Amino acid sequence: MSFRQKSSRSRNRRVSNVRQRRQQHLLDVKVRSRRVTRHRIRRAMGVFSRVILIVVLLAALCACVREAARRLFFENPDYQLKTIELQTDGTLQREQILKEADLREGQNIFKINLARVHDRIQQLPQTDEVQVIRKLPGEIDIRVVERKPVAWITSEKEISDPFGSDEAFLVDARGVLMKQKKLLPEYLGLPIILGCSSEALEVGKVVESFEAKTALELLRLSARSSLQMRFQIREIDVSKGYCLLVADKNNARVTFGFYDLETQLRRLEHFLTYCDDSKQELATVNLLVQRNIPVTFAERAATVINDTIEPAIEPRIMKAIPVHAPSMPKTRADSTSPKAIPTHRKKTD
Repeated sequence: MSFRQKSSRSRNRRVSNVRQRRQQHLLDVKVRSRRVTRHRIRRAMGVFSRVILIVVLLAALCACVREAARRLFFENPDYQLKTIELQTDGTLQREQILKEADLREGQNIFKINLARVHDRIQQLPQTDEVQVIRKLPGEIDIRVVERKPVAWITSEKEISDPFGSDEAFLVDARGVLMKQKKLLPEYLGLPIILGCSSEALEVGKVVESFEAKTALELLRLSARSSLQMRFQIREIDVSKGYCLLVADKNNARVTFGFYDLETQLRRLEHFLTYCDDSKQELATVNLLVQRNIPVTFAERAATVINDTIEPAIEPRIMKAIPVHAPSMPKTRADSTSPKAIPTHRKKTD
């Protein structure tokens, strides 16, 4: 083997062994990982600085917008509330509504929470629907639709004047109880639901008893049926617990069951039609019975009026008949007796 061949082989051999190569590889990996870490840190710092800059810019922008809004809107005297337009279709007073809504003139119109005003007015027992509208620069319109009372309701069995009774409440078709500060004359003609003692009656509360709900349903059905002009309910007594005792404006007494009111109203309509055809007045009828319904008729009003205006030609004279014969005085009996007369003559002779 020549010297050249030996030298070429020696140059081709690796200078480092396996252990050295591993250490060299680890050093290369550490150098690369440090570079990657420094690169990631610089990148994260760049992103963080951009985020901080954006947050600062947004905060400054919000502060500028708030300051501009404060000066242009919230503290601008042009946007003070100058007019409160209120419309209602019932007895609620303007002062009562504004006090409940905590609304007054002079407030900034943008600081008024319309949803809060709406909810506070809606809480009034007389309120059915509310609409609140903001009109720039300084007006708020409020429209209130009040509940329409359909009857009086009380826990008492008899009541003469619902206006003056603390136990009588107005109730609408949904069963909401009310106390009106201003009583209208038409409230006096509303029907009365008596004997509702199964629950506590309070203003703003909704009636929950089955009897009261059935009475309200009867009022609703009778108002929508063809009986409205012929059968006008004056009072409904629910104290029995198993039926409704109804009296109309003509003092007719009708007994209703709690179920199937429409069918019972149709039966009543047949009876009223029969009364019209036969020219009779209905006195009582029990609609609880499905067959052989008991019914009575009252004396016709024309007969009563004619008897009053045109009495009989020979009226009957009622004479008092004593139970015991009156006792005569003794002195008077002696003077009038037949034996006393000749005795008196003998003395005079």
